[in-house]
Amino acid sequence: MITNKSKNIEVQNDIEWKYTNDLVDYETALSTMETRVADIIAGNALELIWSLEHPSIYTSGSSSKKEDLLQPDRFPVYNVGRGGQYTYHGPGQRVVYLMLNLKKRQPDLRNFVKDIELWVIKSLNQFGLDCKTYDDRIGVWVDSGISNKKIAAVGIRVKHWITFHGFSINVNPDLEHFSGIVPCGISDFGVTSIKQLGINCKMKDLDKALKENFPLY
Repeated sequence: MITNKSKNIEVQNDIEWKYTNDLVDYETALSTMETRVADIIAGNALELIWSLEHPSIYTSGSSSKKEDLLQPDRFPVYNVGRGGQYTYHGPGQRVVYLMLNLKKRQPDLRNFVKDIELWVIKSLNQFGLDCKTYDDRIGVWVDSGISNKKIAAVGIRVKHWITFHGFSINVNPDLEHFSGIVPCGISDFGVTSIKQLGINCKMKDLDKALKENFPLY
């Protein structure tokens, strides 16, 4: 493993792991992903897994419905090409962008999403969280004691079998900010966070667990 501590970058098995501590605006993240995907396609760059936090925003995926944006003037709204519906990103939420070559693994997007969900579940298990997936709901869910609530969302896009976008895990965001949308188009269940479930988890601890449990080398 090669580590560049000054830039919070590690390279392992030809995958670059990048960690950004400051908030990253969404336009910068999109531009960076698009450039890296193009470079991977051209054979000029390593695969990249990028962990970061965003300022408060809403994003809409390819399946979003206008009526699910309940407060369109609350935060900036970005229409992007990933799968899924409306979601929220903001401080206290770990966003992990995946620029990976599925030709090196299995060129099957559905299985890739399942692999991501299982990866997140295994990582959260290390903090004592019992998480689940459901066939009719994308993402990772926990039993909050009253009902199932979503703790992680997944939204992926693929170009020439190179993935971008990724997943987000609610560590300690302001959960009230989700009230401006119908998260992922599901109104019957709420959202939760690691903090709300009574667990004190630092971003670096979550990053470590995700890297240790990464299944897709």
